[in-house]
Amino acid sequence: MAGKIDFKLEVLVLPVADVDRAKRFYGGLAWRLDADIAVGDSFRVVQYTPPGSPCSIHFGKGLTSAAPGSAQGNYLVVSDIEAARADLIGHGVDVSEVFHNTREGRRSGPDPKRSTYASRATFNDPDGNGWMLQEITTRLPGRVDANVTNFASSSDLAAALRRAAAAHGEHEKRTGKQDTTGWPDWYADYVVAEQGGKPLPT
Repeated sequence: MAGKIDFKLEVLVLPVADVDRAKRFYGGLAWRLDADIAVGDSFRVVQYTPPGSPCSIHFGKGLTSAAPGSAQGNYLVVSDIEAARADLIGHGVDVSEVFHNTREGRRSGPDPKRSTYASRATFNDPDGNGWMLQEITTRLPGRVDANVTNFASSSDLAAALRRAAAAHGEHEKRTGKQDTTGWPDWYADYVVAEQGGKPLPT
């Protein structure tokens, strides 16, 4: 075969007992409503897409035989776990405290070093389908195309620029010089390296 074939995850199906209740919940999160299609009394599909996500969710009637609330461990990746948690709470969601795991077990609060993949929080929809927030700022090698840099939202880009700014401040301290002209290139190199899992500039 000359080239590889893309298989893109498009939809996650959630089993719910009350379609309209689920619609109120996910609509209340400010997720985008893409479709609400009914065919007779036996079939209905509702599609929502989280902000910045290429993958959507489906729920409705006649979609799955799974028990309502049985979809567990659904991950929502965010660049700032505390801001994401605050946003959900602002939309009326009961979200767990932020936590991180250690060799000794689960600990309260974000990872002290804010290590990528480490900080998490959980919440459920009204049926009990479980969601996991996970803070990811740098992908592990091989998880992304290191030669491609993209952001799902302006907030993700802003968070990356803030991290670059903090790292650049440390760079200026080490060099003992204020970088007034080269910082845009330094920021760009940092953001691209961070997202591609490459060594970060110092």
